[in-house]
Amino acid sequence: MDELDTRLLKLTQDGIPLTHSPFADVAKELGMTEEDVIDRIKHLQVNGFIRRFGASIGHRAIGITANAMCTWNVPDERVEEVGAVMAGFSEVTHCYERPRYPDWPYNLFTMVHSYTRDDCEHVAKEISMATGISDYNLLYSVREFKKTGVRL
Repeated sequence: MDELDTRLLKLTQDGIPLTHSPFADVAKELGMTEEDVIDRIKHLQVNGFIRRFGASIGHRAIGITANAMCTWNVPDERVEEVGAVMAGFSEVTHCYERPRYPDWPYNLFTMVHSYTRDDCEHVAKEISMATGISDYNLLYSVREFKKTGVRL
C-alpha cells in the first residue's frame, strides 16, 4: 500500500459522491483516471487491505425504524440447515450462530429491518414456519449509538 492508496482510502472511507460517476469524481480529486481508482480498490481488496467496498444504507434515515434481532433456540445438529434457510430470507440482513448460556438458550440470531414491528413479527413467523423452530424472541432496537467503520 502506498501513499496514493492511503489518500484513496481516506477520501472514500466516509462514502463516495452521490453522482452519476463517483469514481471519476474521486479520480479527478486524486489526479488519476477513473479506471485507476477502480483498479486500486480491487487491488486493495485482493491483497487484504480492505475486506469489502460496498454500500451501507442508513436505514433509519429512510424510515426503516423497526429493527428486530430475532433469537432462535435451534437444536445444535440443525444449526447449519436452519441457518441456511434463515439466511435465505431477503428480509434477513445478518444471520449468525452464538454460544448458548445457562440462562440464555438461544444460539442462532437473525437481524430483520422493517418499517413496522408487525412486519418484523410477520417475517419471524414465516421463518418459524419454514424451519419448524418455534422457540424464538424478537428484541427491538431502541437507539443506534454508532454506525461507522474503521477510519484512517
